[in-house]
Amino acid sequence: MGKIVYLMGKSSTGKDTLYKELLKQDQVRLKPVISYTTRPIRDGERDGVEYFFTDEAGYREFADKGIIVEERSYATFHGRWRYFTVDEGQFNSSAERCLMIGTLESYVRMKEYFGADRMLPVMVELDDGVRLQRALDREKLQENPRYEEMCRRFLADSEDFKESNMRQAGIDRVFRNDDLPRCLSEIIDYIAQCG
Repeated sequence: MGKIVYLMGKSSTGKDTLYKELLKQDQVRLKPVISYTTRPIRDGERDGVEYFFTDEAGYREFADKGIIVEERSYATFHGRWRYFTVDEGQFNSSAERCLMIGTLESYVRMKEYFGADRMLPVMVELDDGVRLQRALDREKLQENPRYEEMCRRFLADSEDFKESNMRQAGIDRVFRNDDLPRCLSEIIDYIAQCG
């Protein structure tokens, strides 16, 4: 079975940029797997690229079919937002490697569903001050900035990605994204060796 390379880290660590760059790399050849969300689409996002954007009825339809692999639900300042992964054909049993972005919590659930031998965790980290500035800069560009939600996510990440949670999830390698080309190169080498 092909490995699922699972890219994760706190918000604004550069996961989206690394994801896009990894998909361009011939030496690791990764197939994108797109998760679903009920949150509103941000300026510049496209359905089926960053996420499949749906509503609560769409979520319920997948849940009723029993094909949701993992899910997270957040009470935001703008209502309840769901993020979830659906086993609707994006995964396969061939030798093809997949690439996903998620949280530590979603990684643990994916590992339970697919098995640890199929998962390859890639944890990305960055200085909190840099992350906060990146998040603020991104939010300022939105037509309707959601600063409250940005702050909630930043604070929640401190709890979600604490050291004990990472150890419990079996994360033993972390990639520091303070130099994008170096970080990307290290991740590519890691995937080539382990995947």
